[in-house]
Amino acid sequence: MDGYSLLHAWPGLAPGRPRHSAAARDALLQMLTKYRDAIGTPITIVFDGAGAPPGTPRLPSTHELEILYSADGKTADQLIERAAYRFQKFGEVLAITDDFAERDTVIALGGMAQSCGVFIAQIADTLDELRLDVKEHNRRERVAFRRVA
Repeated sequence: MDGYSLLHAWPGLAPGRPRHSAAARDALLQMLTKYRDAIGTPITIVFDGAGAPPGTPRLPSTHELEILYSADGKTADQLIERAAYRFQKFGEVLAITDDFAERDTVIALGGMAQSCGVFIAQIADTLDELRLDVKEHNRRERVAFRRVA
């Protein structure tokens, strides 16, 4: 997924912060970590490394959330295309970007693509569903506890 494309499409995330700021990236990565925990599927997010302001800190990747930065002379789109092609052998590949040409390229490579707005809504729905599941689980546990006590 295209990190800065997602940040620009999600102004409610880290409101008042510049879209290229470390605070905005941190907020995005925290949200993606919650989403990844809910769905159980690894996520790779790509940021234009060359387009970031000088001195922008590089956040470390984890096994569940891989964070990539393009090198000088490369774009996030190039890394997304390469990842879409290489990850095919591991299962379905879904690219998240608002770049129409990039989505078409990923689809031509055999992957799937989705706009940032649709993905953001999907994250909200998934996390709302998780909250309801946890609330229902806690309710059942309280009832079971009262029966035992």
